[in-house]
Amino acid sequence: MDGNGRWATRRHLPRVAGHARGLDAVRSVIETCARRGVRYLTLFAFSSENWRRPQEEVSTLMRLFVSALRNEVGQLRDSGVRLRIVGRLQDFDPELQALIRHAEETTARNDRLHLSICASYGGRWDIVQAVRALLREQPDLVVDPDRLDEDDLARHLALAHAPEPDLLIRTGGEQRISNFMLWQLAYTELYFSELLWPDFDAAALEAAIAWYQSRERRFGRISMQMQNGA
Repeated sequence: MDGNGRWATRRHLPRVAGHARGLDAVRSVIETCARRGVRYLTLFAFSSENWRRPQEEVSTLMRLFVSALRNEVGQLRDSGVRLRIVGRLQDFDPELQALIRHAEETTARNDRLHLSICASYGGRWDIVQAVRALLREQPDLVVDPDRLDEDDLARHLALAHAPEPDLLIRTGGEQRISNFMLWQLAYTELYFSELLWPDFDAAALEAAIAWYQSRERRFGRISMQMQNGA
């Protein structure tokens, strides 16, 4: 979800105004996905690299995170949305960690839409922590690495509860994935929008989905094989 700061700057507003407006876009996308029957939605809210931003902006983002968890969880629960926060949660202060636990517990029985918010998350971190978890579980792999396969590693990823993404949408005009879900995006369709995130509304999401539906996903095969169901 890229472009909050630029959205505010172009309007001669403080960057925080863009982040606040970005929450409206989050609500719109969640509501649209739930209405369309999308089962899994993952939003990249705050990367492990975003801690390098000016301290004032980081503090503001943390306050917005706290406010969103306090104000939005009831609506998510009532809408059938299950919320998970994924990332290095130990990086957050105790108040925020407690709110995260409460939000996850409050929505744990929901199954209409599985919403994952990646916060203090990075794809490289995710792979490294998965390797560490796997080695703690199976220390003998150190002396017999040939036993390791992709499924062993994948089930320890922070987003193992969700299927690999069909569609990645990046807003803001940038055309890179910026350390997001590096393992899972191997065969994901990549859609880059020039819209800044606060301007990304339901109609923009529908346009991205329509683009995705026009794609032929071959997963290494050729078109004829796909047509024959191979």
